[in-house]
Amino acid sequence: MSDDVLFIILVLSTVICGNAEAPPEPTVTLQPSGTQIHSSVIYSGETVTVRCEIQGGEGAQWTYEWRPHKANTPPTSREYTISGATKSDGGGYSCRGKRDSSWTEWSKSITLTVLSPSKPTVTLQPSRTQIYSGETVTVRCEIRGGEGAQWTYEWRPARLNTPPTSSEYRITVTEFDSGGYSCRGRADRFFTEWSDIITLTVSSPPKPTVTLQPSWTQIYSGETVTVRCEIQGGEGAQWTYEWRPAKLNTPPTSREYRISGATKSDGGGYSCIGRRGSFYTQWSKSITLTVSSPPKPTVTLQPSWTQIYSGEIYSGETVTVRCEIQGGEGAQWTYEWRRGQVNIRPTSSEYTISRATESDSGGYSCRGRRGSSWTEWSDITTLNVLSPPKPTVTLQPSWTQIYSGDRVTVRCEIQGVERAQWTYEWRRGQSSIHPTSSVYTIRVTESDGGGYSCRATRSSSWTEWSDITTLRVTVPIEPTVTLQPSWPQIYSGETVTVRCEIQGGEGAQWTYEWRPAKLNTPPTSNEYRITVTESDSGGYSCRGRRDYSLTYWSNIRLTVSCKLQMFHPHQLFHQKYLFL
Repeated sequence: MSDDVLFIILVLSTVICGNAEAPPEPTVTLQPSGTQIHSSVIYSGETVTVRCEIQGGEGAQWTYEWRPHKANTPPTSREYTISGATKSDGGGYSCRGKRDSSWTEWSKSITLTVLSPSKPTVTLQPSRTQIYSGETVTVRCEIRGGEGAQWTYEWRPARLNTPPTSSEYRITVTEFDSGGYSCRGRADRFFTEWSDIITLTVSSPPKPTVTLQPSWTQIYSGETVTVRCEIQGGEGAQWTYEWRPAKLNTPPTSREYRISGATKSDGGGYSCIGRRGSFYTQWSKSITLTVSSPPKPTVTLQPSWTQIYSGEIYSGETVTVRCEIQGGEGAQWTYEWRRGQVNIRPTSSEYTISRATESDSGGYSCRGRRGSSWTEWSDITTLNVLSPPKPTVTLQPSWTQIYSGDRVTVRCEIQGVERAQWTYEWRRGQSSIHPTSSVYTIRVTESDGGGYSCRATRSSSWTEWSDITTLRVTVPIEPTVTLQPSWPQIYSGETVTVRCEIQGGEGAQWTYEWRPAKLNTPPTSNEYRITVTESDSGGYSCRGRRDYSLTYWSNIRLTVSCKLQMFHPHQLFHQKYLFL
């Protein structure tokens, strides 16, 4: 062939090739085209089809080549299905087409991401797990990272699974709705695992309680008190509050209300109700606040006999001075004390004086304080500390002559304090005897004779011992008085023995008492020897005494006559006169 012919053929070939259309650019798509696939994200275990589409190339018999090469398994088709996807299936996918010997360009790469299934989370809105009957709560199933996917949901408990099964449920709860809630998601044939359980507790609506701080329902004018509305178990909830009386409802309506410088107009009943969202609790019970003028304290003395006897106690005793505020029980008072005009230290409600002395005498007064409020001063109570009195022992009847078998009352008397709560100690001689009361009665025998004394105690204080009072018992023995010689006629100048004899009393250590008293010269013996004169004429009596026993008196009469004188005859007539 000549060179000219070849040139023409080349030119024609060039013209024909230059006018041919460029091959179309393929596009990679993913099927199914769900919301999750749309973002090129699937979950392990899901199935996806990767498809190579050549726009305008319909009807042509294309063969395809894929990247990555694992997709190129003959025959090489336009789509590639991945069943049970794993993370290794993730990556970029692109393709090109070929017909005859002509290839298209490579498509743009589409990236497929394969994720592990996300574990759902159940949430509550509002987020409190403690819900009250009648409130509305939304239970929501959230799958993190699963946004945009066409999920359907399965719930436990099963009663929530009503088609279409959605990601949340709005419930106006009753106590029947208490329990555990969990969910899982499903996309195509893929299921997530079950969420952790969240427990919803539905309780009966709480009843608020109104409290006072400090907790006294009785307060005094000028004091400060906080009225608080407390909802048991409702901690952490965003409550708003409504109060009665309405004057407390000043927005924002809070859970407590502070009353400073209280007046009587602040007294009355206080109650409250709580609200969160559209839910209301019940009204609380009303608590009554009483505002009164501060009381006047009273000073008392304990033990009680110090009150009965005008505050008189005895040195060495213990007394408690107490400040009492009528109607102020339970309040946290501090106290101020005075004795006279001098402040004394104690700040408590009582002041104990141990082993009182006369320096503790005086007028005691007090006042009380709680918070910044003071009561007025109490009236003065006077305490007198005296030396213990000396008792006296008396006998009833008070006769000096007491006979065996008589009934006698022995009494210990303390002048001026007859009604005090004394206990007594008694002695007869040096021996203790048992009665502890102020009086005791005996039917006397000879052994009851003796010297009686007593002392008294109350609290830790003792009186001194009384003086001794002697009880002498007259026993039924009558002595015999005899004269020696026993002549009926005794003359002046003669010697006579007057003797007191006690029949059956031999061996006893008797002493004797005589009448006339001139015979009672110690030692007082049972006989007296007298050289008599006419003045010794008269009655003689004696009785015997041993220890504290006396016999009866016994009597005898002595008559003393003039002594006869013998005269000589010449003496008779020596004088002028004759005496006959």
